[in-house]
Amino acid sequence: MQLKGLVRFFTILLILYSIYELSFTWVVRSHENKMMAKAKTQVNFNYRGSNPPAAEKDQAVQQRYKRLLDSTKSVTVHYGPTGAISYQQAKENELNLGLDLQGGINVTLEVELGGLLRSMANNSKDPIFLQALANAEKAKANSNADYVSLFRQEYKKLNPNGRLAQLFAVAGQDRIKPNDGDDKVEGAIRTEANDAFDRTFRVLRTRIDQFGVAQPNINPDRDRGIITVELPGVQDQERVRKYLQSSANLQFWEVYNMSELQTGLMAADAAYNSAVTGGDTAAAKRQSLFMNIQPMQADNGIIGFVRVNDTALVSANLSRPEVRAALPADVKWAFGIPETKDNKTAEFVALHALKTGGREKAPIEGEGITEARSDFNQVNGQSEVTMKMNPSAARTWANMTAANTGRSIAIVLDNIVYSAPRVNGKIEGGSSSISGSFSPAEATDLANILKAGKLPAPAKIVQEQVVGPTLGAHAIKGGMMAFGLSFIVIFLLMLVYYNTSGWVANIALILNLLFTIGVLTGLGATLTAAGIAGLVLTIGMAVDTNVIIYERIKEELTKGKSYPQAVSEGYRRSLPPVLDAHVTTLLTAIILFSFGLGPVKGFATTQIIGILLSLFCGILVSRWVSDIFMRKGRHLEYFTGVSKRVFKHAAFKFIEYRKVAYAISFVVLALGVAAIFHGFDEGVEFSGGRSYQVRFDKPVNVDQVRDDLKASFGANPVIKTIGSNNQLDITTSYLITDTRPAADSIVEGKLMAGLSRHLPAGTTYEQFDKNYKLGSTTVLPTISDDLKTGAKWATFWSVLIIALYIFIRFRDWRYSMGTIVALAHDVLVTLAVFSFLREIVPFPLEIDQHFIAAILTVIGFSMNDTVIVFDRIREYTRQMVGAPKEVVINKAINDTLSRTIMTSLTVFLTILILFLVGGEVTRGFAFAMLIGVVTGTYSSIFVAAPILVDMGGKRSLGGNEPVANAEPVVSSKKELAKH
Repeated sequence: MQLKGLVRFFTILLILYSIYELSFTWVVRSHENKMMAKAKTQVNFNYRGSNPPAAEKDQAVQQRYKRLLDSTKSVTVHYGPTGAISYQQAKENELNLGLDLQGGINVTLEVELGGLLRSMANNSKDPIFLQALANAEKAKANSNADYVSLFRQEYKKLNPNGRLAQLFAVAGQDRIKPNDGDDKVEGAIRTEANDAFDRTFRVLRTRIDQFGVAQPNINPDRDRGIITVELPGVQDQERVRKYLQSSANLQFWEVYNMSELQTGLMAADAAYNSAVTGGDTAAAKRQSLFMNIQPMQADNGIIGFVRVNDTALVSANLSRPEVRAALPADVKWAFGIPETKDNKTAEFVALHALKTGGREKAPIEGEGITEARSDFNQVNGQSEVTMKMNPSAARTWANMTAANTGRSIAIVLDNIVYSAPRVNGKIEGGSSSISGSFSPAEATDLANILKAGKLPAPAKIVQEQVVGPTLGAHAIKGGMMAFGLSFIVIFLLMLVYYNTSGWVANIALILNLLFTIGVLTGLGATLTAAGIAGLVLTIGMAVDTNVIIYERIKEELTKGKSYPQAVSEGYRRSLPPVLDAHVTTLLTAIILFSFGLGPVKGFATTQIIGILLSLFCGILVSRWVSDIFMRKGRHLEYFTGVSKRVFKHAAFKFIEYRKVAYAISFVVLALGVAAIFHGFDEGVEFSGGRSYQVRFDKPVNVDQVRDDLKASFGANPVIKTIGSNNQLDITTSYLITDTRPAADSIVEGKLMAGLSRHLPAGTTYEQFDKNYKLGSTTVLPTISDDLKTGAKWATFWSVLIIALYIFIRFRDWRYSMGTIVALAHDVLVTLAVFSFLREIVPFPLEIDQHFIAAILTVIGFSMNDTVIVFDRIREYTRQMVGAPKEVVINKAINDTLSRTIMTSLTVFLTILILFLVGGEVTRGFAFAMLIGVVTGTYSSIFVAAPILVDMGGKRSLGGNEPVANAEPVVSSKKELAKH
């Protein structure tokens, strides 16, 4: 083999690189284990002679453990080429584990460009403009166009003669001029939108860096307008929601007192009463503007108090035209922040009337704040946030406090009044503070948000997943068991079937896995449960390269060639099908990476790296190792007693029975089409809603749980068992379109109420959240529609691109047509199985991102077998000039049958192990892959190849030019004996 020295150099370099990258993970684990042992020793010493509750002791251990890790951040734990490496540096370079393996929170935020467009239009009240924004938001759910294009389309529908410049040409700004055409205005808006997205990403990046989480992961996707954030180890959902979604729009407003609005409120109540009751005296007694408001008579900046659950109703009532007409025009209503005491949220919030003077912009806004930090009030000891202002804001603050002595000034953040302190006199120097019932963590978060700055465009959480540490531990255990068993099974299979040459395949496999994990670590990629599934799949697909090569070497040896000749010819002749198989699989993996989110993207990353390294290890490294064995006349054995007899002189009449196969395929395809109408069990990612994984102390009656939750939610939830009847997955669409910050808490409260009789008596919400709710996922309808649309396009592009690649490689449209029909066959069969068996099998068959990952992987794998057959058909077409297509194709299928079955078997075995022991997270994915591997093998033999016979009439296949000095092709036992 040429370039032996180069292959040896890169192999050794990759080995050293991978070991070095993985060494960080080893030293981090070693250091953390030592600190955990030390923490337990110290806690046991502190509790000597007492018997505290286990939960209390565990909490003490965790707190001590975290303090020990914090105190040893700068301690040297490793040495590298650049010298000593601290624990903190090693931690930053270890193999990242995904949230589904270690627990934590994953959120997808959508940057809301509607708010940006309102700001650019100077908050225009034009009804056509506002309607166009609303229509664009709705259209976005079912369109691949960006928001700016959709807005322009919707605006033109409503106002065909309207010009965008009339909306966006704001005085004092020169980015858009009154005479600019719509194309130029749209370009300026898009530029501003892209800039706003980038600035939003930077602000979020700054906030997350200040959050204090080890190895956070934040990925922007400007094309889709979303930002994905992973916070490993974090379990406090509410804190994360506030921290990430807060736009940090800080404002200081003057307020109305009750005495100033009392007359207007009485008139507003009368107007409201008349409008609602229509003059009905009996009904009027039951209707009042103050039914849901407890008025305050004191002049302290608070108009009244409202129940938290009634805030939406009160806001709607106060926004009614007849109510607004009775009050000062510059009143802007705002609620206070719900106070928390003893871990319980108050039932009521304060209602404030802000005095805006008709302005959208407050006298002092967040831009005027130069410094913010958390502190403790020296009088009452409560947490607060202190702020410093720039000179301009400080002057305004001095004037505001002087003019409002004896009155309150509201400090508002994102339209919520955090505090409304009473002003005792003029305050100079630009100092202020925000006080309230803050915990130290909340005060720190608020200070960090203010320091990071205001989001240029609002960011809304559209998808959220919380994975508890218990689920993560189970996922690691199942994944690693599947990985280990798959490795052992394939390792032994290679030795049993390929004799001593199997050792070369196993060496290549070990190096492939080492390199894949090493490169993943070096790139800072995240290993997820789906990523482990990708590694398991890599085990099966990595040896496929050697299977294809070894089967060709065996053919050459059967022809009577010497070992050196057979090895040389085997590697040379196997190169085209190996490359074709890897390229088609790589194409689907790249498409999956482009369309996937979160764990699925992790799977695609693992697959892409594994495929590229499989080429290097399977072709170059294995050839180099083979050459080492062949020195001094030695050679490897490629046959065993088993493999010598299996598929020897196979002469099955595949083409003769193709019409029977067509009939079977037609029935299966009809079932696949019927499945579309029969329906699927869509996962929460595609259906939208909230999904909760809940564990119980003992098995529960699923029908009873469903009835209890129906009473709580008002509609039947979707409930599936996870493994056994003491663990359930509960999905509900209750309040999924509710945009209130408290919506999540309300739903979780209803969930616990519905499950209360299945939980131990006296279970508190904190106990339920910690011990019984293992994880949750929230997906808003907008993002679920985007995911479904992306999945359809991903499948379409995969089939189309592979068909185009096959056309380029084989230069005959019939090969591409065979490819399209075979891939459509595989996809429809898998869909039919998932549709018709979803209520039969004892595990969920959901259509979600993992299913789409399986479909795309099946598409790539199916082509793995198909291109092997196609390549041999092309080879025999050139050599068997004049032979009927039926004979050529049937012989090609038979002569490649051994490698077709072996490549399928290696992948099937690894996926079967993943299905059996890999855990619930990847079971649906593994089942789809099992179906796909079987149907892909079938379609490569009975669908793709036979189509070449029946299409194009008698015309011979492309690429049939005779090959000079071609070896005779044996097509019968008689010719075999003669040859």
